[in-house]
Amino acid sequence: MDTTEMRTRARALVDSPALTYRQRVAALAALAEESLDPPKVSAACEDALASGLVDDLAEGHAPYRPRYLLPDYGLALRQGSEFLGLPAPTDLYEAVAFLLSAYSQVPSITGYPVYLGAVDALLEPFAADVDDDTLRRVLKLLWVTIDRSLPDAFTHANLGPDDTRVGRTVLALERDLLQTVPNLSLLVDPDRTPDDLVLDAVRTVFACGKPHFVNHRMMTGDLGPEYGVVSCYNSLRLGGGSHTLVRLNLKESADRSGVDAERWLSDVLPEHVALTAELMAARIESLVEQARFFEHSWLVDEGLVHLDRMSAMFGVYGLAEAVDVLVERAGGDGHYGTDPEATALGWRTVERLAELVGEVSLPYCEGNGGHPFLHSQSGIDSDVGVTAGTRIPIGQEPGLLQHLRAVTPNHRWFASGVSDIVHFDDTAVRNPQAVVDVVRGALASGMRDVTFNLDSNDFIRITGYLVRKSDLARLAATGVARHGSDVLAAGSVANSHVTDRVVKRVISSESASRAAG
Repeated sequence: MDTTEMRTRARALVDSPALTYRQRVAALAALAEESLDPPKVSAACEDALASGLVDDLAEGHAPYRPRYLLPDYGLALRQGSEFLGLPAPTDLYEAVAFLLSAYSQVPSITGYPVYLGAVDALLEPFAADVDDDTLRRVLKLLWVTIDRSLPDAFTHANLGPDDTRVGRTVLALERDLLQTVPNLSLLVDPDRTPDDLVLDAVRTVFACGKPHFVNHRMMTGDLGPEYGVVSCYNSLRLGGGSHTLVRLNLKESADRSGVDAERWLSDVLPEHVALTAELMAARIESLVEQARFFEHSWLVDEGLVHLDRMSAMFGVYGLAEAVDVLVERAGGDGHYGTDPEATALGWRTVERLAELVGEVSLPYCEGNGGHPFLHSQSGIDSDVGVTAGTRIPIGQEPGLLQHLRAVTPNHRWFASGVSDIVHFDDTAVRNPQAVVDVVRGALASGMRDVTFNLDSNDFIRITGYLVRKSDLARLAATGVARHGSDVLAAGSVANSHVTDRVVKRVISSESASRAAG
């Protein structure tokens, strides 16, 4: 970018009537970063990036903060913070003020904190001294302030797996406030999470599309007891995070290979995994060795984040189209998600990816034994004609049971996150306990994350974050959005047709469709 172009683009941002002050500052910072040289990679890697085989998700040319950080807020509450100039809180009011202060100083790729902690576990000890009405009023102030001061739907809070007053109050507030921020996950453990808490959460989804339901037993098996769910549905170790998220376009990989499935899996995929890993390594080294983030962060100084708990995320997307390309090349016409053989090829591809990514060594990734985490990446607003992660294409989803059976075998391989969205109509509202059974059954059968939404409320689940239909209408009418994520959502609605998901019914005929196979 030459100086003239940079000045022209900067002027356009400064003068734009569509940007809030913070959005304008963020855009100007990104423009300045774009003027720097990106981390050096090989010519083959540069070509993979330029041609769309590999995608750095526009993280910027000069990494100066990790993509995702999961500070240990529990430790911060116990010890206080010299950087924030705050002692350890002694009551609920001080604890809430402490957390809000801490959140404002946690960086991420979005410019806002992507992880707010397990707020029920963090605040429950302070809730013992207040009555229910006071607890509700204080938590309402917290929740409203989060939405107004961190206006980004990738900001994510966790609840569960245990039943608490704070957790129940948060769910009740979500039903009343109807906010997209924060994103929310309920960690579900079959022995610790009671059915009526899951039912409470299901009814909350009916109102506002939240929370996700996360398989706590599977997560602790992969990441240990200290982990968190951040941003869309990404799971990482507490006190660590992910330096970067780079993704491999499986559709593009299969398209350009020109070979059959066997050769693609054995010869082509390893080459493309290596190119993706090369870009990841270059970005990580730039962040750690050149920008030296971990040498001058208050989070590191105070023991809330540790470099040896960090890793990186190896994303994949377009599995459905890659499978369809390979099936068609072999003379078939089956599709991933609906045809058994095509779906099985999808499972085999994911297992092969897990094998290859497990062999990749990356610097400063001790949080996963020196390897990246395989991640089913949920797509971005500019994706056209390629399906998010390992999902079944929108509009082609089969019935509920077949849908879950098609995607569940993939979930075991994605310790850092995978999501398949189920879209219900109002029959779910009339049968909430049946939805609890669906959630319980899906988690028991091996799903890592269960996410559903309702076609009749104001909320659309985009990738892993939410947008309100009313906010999209306001954005279309005025060109302005208080939540920056609304702009991304508008692109996803236009390009990925996320409002066209096949609607599923929760009625007794589901068992009939099961019998029919």
